[in-house]
Amino acid sequence: MEYQYINFEKQDSVARIIFNRPEVYHSVNRGMALEIQAALSECAADDVVRCVVIRGTGKAFCAGQDLKEVIDPNGPELKHIVRDHYNPIILQVRNLEKPVICAVNGVAAGAGANLALCGDIVVASSTASFVQAFSKIGLIPDSGGTYFLPRLIGWQRAAAIMMRADKITSAEAEKMGMIYKTYEADLFDAEVEKLAAEFARMATTGLALTKKALNASAQNTLEQQLALEEQLQTIAGQTEDFREGVAAFLEKRAPKFAGK
Repeated sequence: MEYQYINFEKQDSVARIIFNRPEVYHSVNRGMALEIQAALSECAADDVVRCVVIRGTGKAFCAGQDLKEVIDPNGPELKHIVRDHYNPIILQVRNLEKPVICAVNGVAAGAGANLALCGDIVVASSTASFVQAFSKIGLIPDSGGTYFLPRLIGWQRAAAIMMRADKITSAEAEKMGMIYKTYEADLFDAEVEKLAAEFARMATTGLALTKKALNASAQNTLEQQLALEEQLQTIAGQTEDFREGVAAFLEKRAPKFAGK
């Protein structure tokens, strides 16, 4: 598939989905949304890919929905934009059996902020910021924002940030637990690549099962979660990577995981 609105690269077991509408701060139109979905599907189907990085370039990670598309009389309705564009992306990221790093290089606003927050690991440049911009135009946070943000930072803080559309710096986001880590702008690209390479060398099935357990923990009772952990640990214990990890530990050497 040829991509127009994103750049899609695969190298050394790392796939990179790079938003490519810099003239509008990588705001999302239908074409871009469908390309992101296609790239995520390709990542899921490619066993060589063991880590996915989602990022923007320049001053923006993603400015959210392209509002020109919303007001276009021939464009899709809001319900279709949410249902057909964003919801599939969020579900693909959460269900992808590989770690997804959202690398927030600049402003992440509206749906762009929530797309970032659905990643497994969210890191940001010191120049990045997050804005739940929906209330400024009379809308509600979508793209999983009302699900992820309260779980990350608590109900009261999430409600205030969403209703007031506060601009949150990357340093503030890290401090309140919204994201994993902030890197200085001049080190950001190198640190993202280092993190992606680290995940691509890890025990991929174990990471996928960890992700599955975390996804379920938001709804499960303690008893249900303990039962799920037992089930998933049994699966993990049957992998090649588990055997390699134990052997490496006993032999006092670094493991060489195959992702199986």
